[in-house]
Amino acid sequence: MPRQGSSIPQFVKRIPADIKPQLIGKELVIPLGETAGTASCRITASSQSIRFSLRASTPSDAKKRQAAALEYVEEVFAALREERPASLTRSQVAALAGELYHSWAKEADDSRTIAFIEQDGRMVRTYRVDDDELSLGLEAAARYVETHGDSDLEADLERLVGSLADKLIVRKGIMRVDDKTRTLLLQALPRSLSEGMEAQRKIINGDFRPDDNAARFPVWEAPAMASQPTNGVRPAKVSLNGLVESWWIEAKAAGKSESTHESYSNTVRLFSAFLGHDDALRITPEDVVRYKDHRLSAINPKTKKPVSAKTVKASDLTALKSVFDWAVTNLKVPSNPASGVTIKLGKKIKVRERDFTPEEATAILTAANSLATKARPNQTDLARRWVPWLCAYSGSRVGEMVQLRKEDLRDVDGNWVLTITPEAGTVKGKERRDIPLHPHLVEMGFPGFVGQSKAGYLFMTVKPGKTFRGTWQSKKNRLAEFAREVVKDPNVAPNHGWRHTFKMKGFEADIQEKVLDAICAHAPSTVGRQYGSVSMQTKVDAMAKFPRYVEGS
Repeated sequence: MPRQGSSIPQFVKRIPADIKPQLIGKELVIPLGETAGTASCRITASSQSIRFSLRASTPSDAKKRQAAALEYVEEVFAALREERPASLTRSQVAALAGELYHSWAKEADDSRTIAFIEQDGRMVRTYRVDDDELSLGLEAAARYVETHGDSDLEADLERLVGSLADKLIVRKGIMRVDDKTRTLLLQALPRSLSEGMEAQRKIINGDFRPDDNAARFPVWEAPAMASQPTNGVRPAKVSLNGLVESWWIEAKAAGKSESTHESYSNTVRLFSAFLGHDDALRITPEDVVRYKDHRLSAINPKTKKPVSAKTVKASDLTALKSVFDWAVTNLKVPSNPASGVTIKLGKKIKVRERDFTPEEATAILTAANSLATKARPNQTDLARRWVPWLCAYSGSRVGEMVQLRKEDLRDVDGNWVLTITPEAGTVKGKERRDIPLHPHLVEMGFPGFVGQSKAGYLFMTVKPGKTFRGTWQSKKNRLAEFAREVVKDPNVAPNHGWRHTFKMKGFEADIQEKVLDAICAHAPSTVGRQYGSVSMQTKVDAMAKFPRYVEGS
C-alpha cells in the first residue's frame, strides 16, 4: 500500500482476531528477501495490522519484498494456530545458533555498528547496534560475558539468552518450540555468542584470516511439512505469490526474460485475487478450471473486449503450470493442480492479410513526417517521427527500435549499420544482429539526428524510481496509439504489421528469404537453411534493392 506523502510502499496485513492475543507483546523480525535484510514490527494491544515500510524504490523490488514478507507472516499465523509446539533437530538448533554467530563474526561498517566487550568484562568499544540485527541482544550478551565462567551460569541461561532464542525462533516463523528444543538452543547460544564475539575481536585487531570455526554451523532447513503434527490441522501455508518470486530466482539465472516474470506475476496475482487467498497448498484442479472459465468470460480493461482463449491458454494456464511444475520439483507443493487443464483452440477467423496496404503504410509514414517540422520535439515525438520509418525499412519489432541507443548506429566501411542487441534491453531470442540502414533513411537525415543526440537511449529516458521495462512498454503503447489514429482497422496490428509488410515488399523485390530472415531475426524454416551466415555485404545489397516508400508530406 502507498503511504500518504511518500512514494515508498508499505506492507500492510490485517491481524486475524483469533490469533491476535498470542501476538500481543511480540516483535516480529520479518525477512524481505535474500539481499533486502529484515523489517521489525512490534505488536501491541492497539495494533490492527502488521505494518512497515518495504524500503523499495522500484515496483519490482517492492513486489519481491512483499511476497517474501507475506510468506513469512502467513507462516507465523499458521504456527500460532498449531496446537503443538515445534520440535527441531539438533542440526536445526545448530543452524539457529550459527545465525547468531555470523551476526557477530563479521567486519563492522557504516551500515552496521558494533558493541564489543573484552572477556574480562571490561568494555573497550561501544557503538549503537542496528535494530534489525540479531545482535540486538546486546544487553544479554554483556551479561553473559560479565558472568562467563560463573558456576551458576547454566541455571541462568533463560535470563541471559532467552530473548535471543525468541528472536531466532520467531524469525523463522516458529512461535513456539517444545521444552527439549528450547533447552538445546539455550545451551548452544552462549558458545556461538562467545565465539562470534571472539571472531569480531580478531577482525578489529587486524586478523582477517579465514574463519574456520564458521564451517561448524549447518545451513538452516525449515522443518519438513511431513514432520509437522497433522491431527486434522492443515500444514503451514505456502505463499502462491512467494512461489513466483522463488521460481524467478532460478528462471532468471537460466536466462528467462523479465517479460516472462512480469506475465507470470500478473497471472498469479489475479488468480490469488480470484480465489480470495494466497495459499498454494489449498489450490485444487477445480480452482484452476473455475479460474479458466472466469477468464474466458472476463473483459480486458484495455481493449474493452473479452479475453481471448489463446491468451488464457498461452498466458494464464502456461504460467500456472510452469510455476507449479517448479514448485513440485523443488518440494514446495505435493502436486500441480494446473496439470491437464487446457483449452482446445479453433482456427482463428481471418478477414484480411496481416501486412499494411500501400495506403495504410503511406498514411502512417506521412503522419510520422508531419512531426519533422515540430520546433521542440520531445522523445515521444522523436519516436513517432523515426520508429515507423525504421520498422518499415528493417522489419524489426517496435520494441527493438524504441530501445535504440546512440552507440547502436555506426559507420562500417562506408555503410551505416544499426545494431540490435540484448545489451540495450529486450530482444526476442537474445541474439545480436546488424542491419544496414536503408539509403532512404540516410537521405532523410537519420544518421545526423543520431549524431546530434545525447549518449544513451534515443527515444526514452528511464527516470529515477521508474523501471526500464515500464518506460519501454509505455513508449511502445504511445506508438501503437499513434498508428491506430491513422489505421483504424482492428484486424491489423498497428506496430507488428511492419514485420509482415517488410517481408511482403522484400519478396516483391526478389530478395532471398534467408536474407530477409537474417534482417528480421526470423528462425530458418529448415535445418539446411541454418547453414551459412548472411554477410553484411549481402544485407547491404538487399537494402539497395528494397523499394522506397512514398514519403508523403
